Order: sequence, then structure tokens, then C-alpha cells
Amino acid sequence: MKVRAEEDRRIWLIAGPTASGKSALALRLAERIGGEIVNADSMQLYRDLAVLTARPSRDDTLRVPHHLFGVADAADPWSAGRWLTAARAVLDDIARWRRTAIVVGGTGLYFRALTKGLADVPPVPREAERRLLEEAGAAGELALRPRLARLDPEAEARIARGDLQRLARALAVAVHTGRSLTLWQAETVPAVAEGAWRAVVIEPPRRELYGACDARLAAMFDAGAIEEAAALLARGLDPSLPAMKSVGVREIAAHLAGETSRDEALERARRETRRYAKRQLTWFRHQAADWPRIATLDPDAQWRALAGWPG
Repeated sequence: MKVRAEEDRRIWLIAGPTASGKSALALRLAERIGGEIVNADSMQLYRDLAVLTARPSRDDTLRVPHHLFGVADAADPWSAGRWLTAARAVLDDIARWRRTAIVVGGTGLYFRALTKGLADVPPVPREAERRLLEEAGAAGELALRPRLARLDPEAEARIARGDLQRLARALAVAVHTGRSLTLWQAETVPAVAEGAWRAVVIEPPRRELYGACDARLAAMFDAGAIEEAAALLARGLDPSLPAMKSVGVREIAAHLAGETSRDEALERARRETRRYAKRQLTWFRHQAADWPRIATLDPDAQWRALAGWPG
């Protein structure tokens, strides 16, 4: 066994798509080496979304310390920058106690912020982004993309088709600050030092992963996902808030409004979850290409791969 508590105190990063088993692997590692788990999933931050995000159970949190899970109210949006500030404080505290931190989640931008840094962009009012979207009107991306290409061609080239929010964000930064997002990002520094962390991506076969996604959605619906979404929707929050965009919320809302049956809502949520998992896989394939991979869903095989990984 090469995973030892007496190793140099490092930060472990366990990334991967939804339903890939990364949380269970992180828990197993934490118990083995006396580590503490830090959340790197943008939706598991919100206390309103315990079921729909498969947040660690109370039993899990009693087994090892967990941080940044369910710490935010759905009405209080967290950005990557805010998460990074909170995560750095947690990591510093864990290090002071000479324990190992295990950062686990599926939000690629969080891992990039830790290992590559996050641009120190001046605050841009959300109203600026909304105004750009309103000006674009029905043309949407067709109106925003050419404008961004003139002001920040690098950002325009790397933002995926259909990602209207990121387009509006990059354009708002360029317009509001007079400087492109690409230039701001070029000045970033890593939040954790090179050599202080080791990382792995769980990247199982896509068909198996989709099957796991489908099974987990069914379990969520049986475990109270509909009731959880109903409670969130009853708050009447702004639908543009991150928590309101969590996979399953919109599909359950349609069911609660009488527009779809329970089975239809489940199938739509499954479809959106598979799409989300595909996007996550694509992100890690491009943005973390040099990280070691674990290409299985089997928990014991994942553990053997992690435990036998040199370094």
C-alpha cells in the first residue's frame, strides 16, 4: 500500500463527472490516511440541495471531517472566486493541524483555480451582464459572440457554443473594466504551490457512467428530490441564481406545475444529467489532460488504482 499517512502532507485532488464514485473514493482515502474532505462541487455548496446533489450523508460527515458542504443559502450565489477564498482558508487550517486535505468534486473551474490561479478581475455588476443579454435579445449568442471576438478573441474562441452566460460574463468584463478577461487571466498565480498537490481524474467508460447517472436519479426521486425541489421553488427565488439551475430543479418544476408526469420529469432529469456528465468529461479531458486517470466505476478497482499510483 503506497497511500500512507506518513507521506509528505499533500493536498489530494479527486475530480470527475457526476455519479463516478469520486466521493466514495475520497471518503475511503480520508479514512485510510486521516485526511479531511473539502468540497469542490459548485452545487453541493448549497444547503437547499442535499438530495439533488447527492451531498455526503450525515453518517459520512461523522466518519471524517467534511468542509464547504451545504454552507450557502440558495439565495446567496457563490462565484469561483468566493469558493477559492473559502477553500484556501480551509486548506490552511487543515495544514496547521498537519493533516491531509482531499479536495473532491466535479466543478472543473474550482480545480483550475487551485492549481492555475484565478484572475483578479475587478467586480463586475451582475446588472452589466443582464444588460448585455437584454441588448442581445432573441439573437442571443449570434449578437454577443461577434462583439466578444472584437474585444477578446481568445475568450471567444475558447467559450463553447451555446454557453451564453460565459459569453456575457467575458463581454461584461471587457466592457466594464476596459481590459479583456484573457489579459486578466494571464496574470494569475496558483492558489496551491506546484508539487504540493497530487491529482487524479475518474474517467469511466461513458456508457457505464450514463447507467450510473440514470440509477442515481431514480434513487434521488425516491429519496425526496421532488419534495426538496418543491421547497426550493416555494421560496420564489430568482431563477438565474446558480442553485436554481441545478440539474433536476427545472424538470421537477415542470412536473409540479402539471406539465409533465413524474416519469417524464425523471427521464428529462436523467437526460440533463447525462449531458452534464458529458460536459464534465470534456472539460477534464481538455483542461486536465496531464492528470492521471482512473478508468473504472468499480469502487475496489478505483481504490487499487489510487493506492498503487506512484508518487
